[in-house]
Amino acid sequence: MNLSKQLCIIQRSFQPRSTLSVVRGLHKSALDVVQRPTSEETVTSSFGRFIQSVQPRHLSPKVLQRSKRMVLDSIGVGLLGSTTEVFDLALQHCKHMYALDDISFVYGRSGTKLSPVLAAFVNGVAAHSMDFDDTWHPATHPSGAVLPALLAICDMLPSNSKPSGLDVLMAFNVGIEIQGRLMRFSNEAHNIPKRFHPPSVVGTMGSAAACARLLSLDRSQCSHALAIASSLAGAPMANAATQSKPLHIGNASRLGLEAALLASRGLEASPLVLDAVPGVAGFSAFYEDYAPRPLAYPEEEEHSFLLDEQDMAFKRFPAHLGMHWVADAAAIIHKTLVGLSTGSFSPRMVQDILLRVPQSKYINRPFPESEHQARHSFQFNACTALLDGEVTVQSFQPEALLRPELHALLSRVRVEHPEDNPANFDRMYGEVEVTLVSGDVLRGRCDTFYGHWRNPLSNESLRKKFRNNAGAVLIPEKVDALVEAVEGLEYLTDCKPLLAQLQ
Repeated sequence: MNLSKQLCIIQRSFQPRSTLSVVRGLHKSALDVVQRPTSEETVTSSFGRFIQSVQPRHLSPKVLQRSKRMVLDSIGVGLLGSTTEVFDLALQHCKHMYALDDISFVYGRSGTKLSPVLAAFVNGVAAHSMDFDDTWHPATHPSGAVLPALLAICDMLPSNSKPSGLDVLMAFNVGIEIQGRLMRFSNEAHNIPKRFHPPSVVGTMGSAAACARLLSLDRSQCSHALAIASSLAGAPMANAATQSKPLHIGNASRLGLEAALLASRGLEASPLVLDAVPGVAGFSAFYEDYAPRPLAYPEEEEHSFLLDEQDMAFKRFPAHLGMHWVADAAAIIHKTLVGLSTGSFSPRMVQDILLRVPQSKYINRPFPESEHQARHSFQFNACTALLDGEVTVQSFQPEALLRPELHALLSRVRVEHPEDNPANFDRMYGEVEVTLVSGDVLRGRCDTFYGHWRNPLSNESLRKKFRNNAGAVLIPEKVDALVEAVEGLEYLTDCKPLLAQLQ
């Protein structure tokens, strides 16, 4: 029997277990969950306790505002991502290989519904299909791994038992917090990755935590959900800049939801998966310098969410975050070049282009051959900004990638990796130096681009990005209604007004 049919049976059944009653529709506050006896506190159990016990009062106004911006941006990039080839491939695969279930919506496909786990998968793919989703520090894409799974659960629950908007925001912030806490246990995690794509690991854990919270699992089940998720995590960086990279986010969302559902059924896993146990790798299998600490009990100590101190980066164009530094540095030079050439800049004016960027092999691509490679190419994004003054959604269309003048500039690019320019989104910079045939040398440097957490997009800029993205697939009235629903999410008594605009 496939999972979607099992879910339907769960929704109709009257089994005595509290979490299963939640899944069939009797959604309730985490305060109502009966606690099981617990043994001595461990890192793993402290995380389970936090997921189950943290309350909306711990969400500061700043955290609420920042997390709503994340939700809005994630929905927008997901809707735009539903127009991509990789999303269509993932959706067609799910429709042809699995029984269709009229349960959870799919971004950009009115009338199409899948099982909750498959909807979480394809909507997660959509969110990362253009590399347009948010980025945090330490480096990961937190929202796309969490939000699709939560929305799938919301759609799954009966109409009279939908969670409130505050319930959704609480679960969302739990999923974001767990990702941030886990990454802060490792120094390696602070840098641009080399071995595995972080969202495929911490994103899966965050999704499991968020789903466990929204399904009101008890403390022990929350811990098991994390442990189960750790067995479903991981994806190599070799698949960056390919059509498979968006699968990392899709799988994180889907498999985190699977882990929570399996835990709700009683499946158990290691009670020490987040602890440092000599000789037996748990989460340290992913980070060799992993040094975990228990999470404080929110009732004993006022909890401060990481999002309170560490804001999010929102991208202005769909590419790897590192591209924004070189694009802004090159755009500075573009203005000068246009002035020198009285409005018509020609690549023939350029003798040499030098990029000073961090050492990171997977984003050093001299001649990208696809849109996915172009989104991960310092050279492409710098040269595009030199030519056009900016990088946009249209910059990655086939006709833009094949421009002769772009390739003429690419052939003149050299790259240096200064020692003071680390592969770290909080400390790196981008510098572009253009030597003209005339002998003149032009320089542009970007230390903090507009959209970085140190220089965040204004609410107006973020709404503009959302409206442009969502407007690619939705009528203006639905776009406006989504903005209203998300910006007032904590006041919604249930999430139906949000879901109604996404059907």
